[in-house]
This record gives sequence, structure tokens and C-alpha cells, in this order.
Amino acid sequence: MEKMVMTHKELEEFLLSLPGAWLDYPFGESPAVYKVGHNDAPGQREKMFALIAEDSQPLRVSLKCDPQLSLHLQQKYETVQPGYHLNKKHWITIICSGQLSNDEIKDLVRLSYRLVTE
Repeated sequence: MEKMVMTHKELEEFLLSLPGAWLDYPFGESPAVYKVGHNDAPGQREKMFALIAEDSQPLRVSLKCDPQLSLHLQQKYETVQPGYHLNKKHWITIICSGQLSNDEIKDLVRLSYRLVTE
């Protein structure tokens, strides 16, 4: 049975379902940047927790990640790479080709979100 690979729309819906998450385009038309927090709230800064390369085939998402987990994932999966144009120690880029399940990707999204909100 063929694995269903998450679409950009499905991943975006999941990202935006997290409390306080919102979409921004601070770098132009691409990438789509998913943030939490707002600069106008006292004591709160907006922080990126996910980036999606627009029109990437297959879908590519960059997430904040624990450095040790990042290294482990990169060694285990060829579709997990150091963060593209990001701090390579703290970010990973996942090529969503089916090597990681949708649930595993969602778990990594939740981790990324927790790393910037806690």
C-alpha cells in the first residue's frame, strides 16, 4: 500500500491549528513562515517554528529541533537534512517524500513549536 504524503495544505492546516500560530511572509513570496507570538504583546516576541518552501516538490519543511535529535534523524533518514538557510545545529529540513510518516512529521512540528514557546 502506497503511503499518503502530506500536502502543503494539510501541513499548513496542522501548523495553524497550534495555539497562537500564524502565517507570515517576511522574506517575500517564499518561504511561508509559521510563527507564534506577537511583537506588540508585552514580554512576547514573534518566533518562527516552521518554514515551508512554496511550490517545492516534494514538499520541504524546516523545523526547529533539539541538536542531538537533529543529528540522529539526519543519520537515520536521507530526507532529514540540516536546516536550509538556517542554523544547522538547531534546525532541520525534512523532504516530505514518505520516508517519515505524517505522524512523525507532526511530532517534529509539535517539538519545534514547544522549543520556541517554552
